Amino acid sequence: MGEISIKINIADRVYPLKVEMEEEELIRRAAKMINDRIKEYQENYAVKDKQDLLSMSVLHYATASLKAERKVTVEDTTVAEKAYQLDHMLTDFFNKQ
Repeated sequence: MGEISIKINIADRVYPLKVEMEEEELIRRAAKMINDRIKEYQENYAVKDKQDLLSMSVLHYATASLKAERKVTVEDTTVAEKAYQLDHMLTDFFNKQ
């Protein structure tokens, strides 16, 4: 669809970006999530430095991303094992025919 120029505000800093039109909403939602996480940390902890708040937010989302990757890997492995078992059962069934 083409690139568009947008401005994203994260931790009171504005970042001009060129993004694909279909990614704009996703990027804006991601920036909102980061800002919400920063606000939550600011309210719940005695941390005022934006760099520290950003680092804590990045750690939170990186950890969540790794957990999601691990879950997908485990689920993919489980699905592959089940498919192998089913294939084996069907092969045995049809070989007996």
